[in-house]
Amino acid sequence: MTDTATNSADAAADAAVDTGRTAVPFRFDNSYARLPDRFFARLAPTPVADPSLIRVNHALAQELGLDPAMLESPEGVSMLAGNSLPEGAEPLSQVYAGHQFGGWSPRLGDGRAILLGEVMDSAGRRRDIQLKGAGPTPFSRMGDGRAWLGPVLREYVVSEAMAALGIPTTRALAAVSTGEPVRRERALPGAVLTRVAASHIRVGTFQYFAARQDHAALETLVAHCIARHYPQAEGPLGLLDAVVQAQADLVARWLGVGFIHGVMNTDNCSIAGETIDYGPCAFMDAYHPGQVFSSIDQTGRYAYARQPEIAAWNLAQLATSLLSLIDPDQDRAIERASEVVNRFPARFAAAWLDVFRAKLGLSGAEEGDADLIQALMDRMAQGRADFTLTFAGLRDGSARAQFTDPEAFDRWSEAWGARRSRGMAPDEVWRRANPPVIPRNHRIEAVIAAALDEDFGPFHALVAATGDPWSADAVYALPPLQDEVVRQTFCGT
Repeated sequence: MTDTATNSADAAADAAVDTGRTAVPFRFDNSYARLPDRFFARLAPTPVADPSLIRVNHALAQELGLDPAMLESPEGVSMLAGNSLPEGAEPLSQVYAGHQFGGWSPRLGDGRAILLGEVMDSAGRRRDIQLKGAGPTPFSRMGDGRAWLGPVLREYVVSEAMAALGIPTTRALAAVSTGEPVRRERALPGAVLTRVAASHIRVGTFQYFAARQDHAALETLVAHCIARHYPQAEGPLGLLDAVVQAQADLVARWLGVGFIHGVMNTDNCSIAGETIDYGPCAFMDAYHPGQVFSSIDQTGRYAYARQPEIAAWNLAQLATSLLSLIDPDQDRAIERASEVVNRFPARFAAAWLDVFRAKLGLSGAEEGDADLIQALMDRMAQGRADFTLTFAGLRDGSARAQFTDPEAFDRWSEAWGARRSRGMAPDEVWRRANPPVIPRNHRIEAVIAAALDEDFGPFHALVAATGDPWSADAVYALPPLQDEVVRQTFCGT
């Protein structure tokens, strides 16, 4: 960290010394705050004018050993907004670098997020508690450090839906409004999201120190990540191998629900293998492998079907950051790191087959399974079939109706039926692999529009529906009408 950044952090911390402490009981054990000071800037959140509770995630609060009623109290809302700090918090913003749409940014960091600390949950897992939209930090890059209401509600809905689908993800503990406007294209209501994660360490965290040739910091970071996430791993190659596997599994699961991250930059690639940073993300309605929603993805770099390729690219950047730790001979280091990264395609392919065999209700493994799956998806792309309803409809017999050319589906169905006769998955496995309800883009946009009129009813209803997608009202499974189709999603920063 530069002296300017350190001085800015000190000034911000001094300006926030009046931030009070609250008795909201967190069991903090802040391992990241014990790392060297160049890993972060210490500062408190910037208080807001008039915080008001939108929602507390009761189930997650209890999982973290917290009392939901306390979080919903005036003292709890004050803490969730950043107006006060829980005892034991050591607030900080993490520094990292990253490739953004392939372009190198040597210094990024948490520009609008402040990590309060870490708690041990009821299962003994270490979890970060972070306030997103908590005010400017030394890494804000001239930004205001705030979040407006729309992206906060989007992240709450989508991250909790991903958790319900069994996909590794950051979580949403709470959302509060700030009572202050945020200036984007126009003045919009501000909000703060309380985000929970296994950690907020990214590929970009390693890149930051590698670019500075800070060998000692890299060694410290490797040891921290192994102890925290992959205790079975041995050394930097073992860590790299574990992250390769985690990312292969994660991206395969994304593809299985038609999810498009939208900003798979290296600073948004979690070492813990969780989905992180729900900016211009989206779930597909009509299937197409080249589908893009993000307004800032002008080249389709992060399109649906390119996500495995980009994950491998990101992992190569992690490997490059670790070279100095792998072997003092650079050629040998590159050879050894490349061997690990090159395991990704096969691991992803295996994970993808597991995901889609379950979606087709298949058990066992046959050589032609990948071709059978791809043949269906080719027909879906040609007919613009709805991704979610096609796969859910395989089980209840309604899939044919999704195709503009039903006979093309019929021809495929004959081969599928023959394959199922040789191996059928248990019905419950098939059902769980095909949720009929996802957080569709038009539903999220309707939630945000209602919230701008101070109506949070649709938000709460959508959280409930996507939190139990197999039991939700069938209305939430309906695709958008023609005039409801959302063609672009936005980052919101």
